Order: sequence, then C-alpha cells, then structure tokens
Amino acid sequence: MDLTALAHLATEHHEALAHPVAPVRIGGVLRDLDAQPLIMGVVNLSRDSTYRDSVAVSPESAIRRARIMHAQGAGVVDLGAESSTLRAARVGESEQAAALVPVIAALTADGVATSVEAYGPRVVEECLRAGASVVNLTGSTDLEQIYELAASHEATVVLCFVAGANVREVADVTLDADPLPGLIDYFAARIAHARSHGVENVIIDPGLGFYYGNLTDPTVRARHQAQVLLNSFRLRVLGVPICQALPHAFDLFEEEFRTAEGVFAVLAALGRVNVYRTHEVARVRATLRALDAIGQSG
Repeated sequence: MDLTALAHLATEHHEALAHPVAPVRIGGVLRDLDAQPLIMGVVNLSRDSTYRDSVAVSPESAIRRARIMHAQGAGVVDLGAESSTLRAARVGESEQAAALVPVIAALTADGVATSVEAYGPRVVEECLRAGASVVNLTGSTDLEQIYELAASHEATVVLCFVAGANVREVADVTLDADPLPGLIDYFAARIAHARSHGVENVIIDPGLGFYYGNLTDPTVRARHQAQVLLNSFRLRVLGVPICQALPHAFDLFEEEFRTAEGVFAVLAALGRVNVYRTHEVARVRATLRALDAIGQSG
C-alpha cells in the first residue's frame, strides 16, 4: 500500500468517488453522512463477545456504557444480545428482547439514538417499539416482515452482507482479486427488496466484522478487510451510505489491540466510509477529527 496504489485506485474509479449518497433519518434527525460521518458505538449484552471491553454484564452496565459512548461522540449506539462469534451460544428471541428492551427504553428517554443488532422479527418489533431508530439487520430470512416493521416505525435499516440465513451460520466469503463487483450486485438486489417493502432509509454494511470459514488466517483476513475498506467508495454507485465495522486484528496488534480500530479508521476514511462501527469510540473520533484537521487547506 503506497501513494501510487492509492492514486491508481482513485483514478480508475473516479466516477464512484463523486457519486452522491442519500441522507438517512436517525433518531428523528435527517443526517447527511457525507458531510458529517457517523460513529456507531458497540455495546454487547452477550458475555460471548470476544471484544471484552464492549461487554455489558447487566442492563445498568449497558446503559452506562452507551451513555459514555454517546458523550464520547457516538451518534448512535448499536446494541446486541447474541454474539456473532463462532462458538457463541445462541439466544432465543424472547431472551434477546428481554435483555435489550429496558436498555433501549432508558437510552431513548435520555435522547441517545440506538440501533438493534438482530435478525429475528420479534426482537426487531419489540426494540422498535421501545424506541430503537436503526435495525442492524444480520439475517436474510423473514425480510418482508422486518422491512415492514422498520417502515412502520420510520427506522433506518443497515443491510449487512449475509451469506447464510444469518451471520451466525459459518460461510465463506469471496476472496477474488476484486470483491467489489460481487458486493455491488448483492446490495443492489437487497436495497431494491427493502424499498419495495417501504424502507426509505438504507445503509449497507459489507460485513467485515463477521466470521468466515475461509478467513481464519489473521494476516489474510486483515488484508481482505483493508482492501474492502479502501475500496468502500466504489459502493457509492448504489446511492446509499456505507457502514464498515472497524477490525481490531488482535494477532497483528497484540497488546496494542485497542489502537487497531483507529488505524483501520484511516483506511475507512480514505475509502469514503459514512458510518464507523467501533468498540473504541473515543479513539476513532480522535482519529477522524485529526484527519479532518490536517486535511483542511490554508
């Protein structure tokens, strides 16, 4: 990765760089995510989550962590009650909803915009009723029902790349020299389907944060993630904002793993990402502010 490679990438796909993306409504506010990118903080109510600093051991802990992330600069906090890691226990819809609803209700009362990471209609419905303004959709079943629920609540839907019924089902990801054409085709169909069922506010997520059976080598995985982050701007041809989960690459960063998401945020910024999903809100916000400051002319 050097300036020559970056210049070639931008020149080869210069039309995509300038393609507009639609604003989205989150928490009742219409947001131009090109003008002001959004940081999405992550709070996990599952003890199986591998990023231990994101785990909340109780509803009170989740509320406290979300409030802190909001104060640090998160425009929305993404809440989940079932880990997507390979060996994580599966949690029923009733249990997920019971864990999430009190947290979402409390945060909504505080004016903190929330996202629910889910793939079950019952979880989505109860969380939207509690005040969630974003559905981080990690499944590919019951889509019509979920889309109609989101549309009825005027919620934004994050369409994640899902190879199986949900991201908990282990699948492989295409490791072609250029994975973007396949992603563009995949999301074009998903966006059209969501809009046909009334969803007006759409964000897409290529799924870098999920587990894949053919991406177990840490270096290969990090290279793939970096490539997709830098090429994110090519997805702009779909006309919707792009969310990327920032990698934490434990094997590469070792004891300095908490700096990893800030490093990958630089690649995401070069790739014109609009929503930064991160466990490290303060570090990513500082990174983006620094990039913005040093990028100002004059």
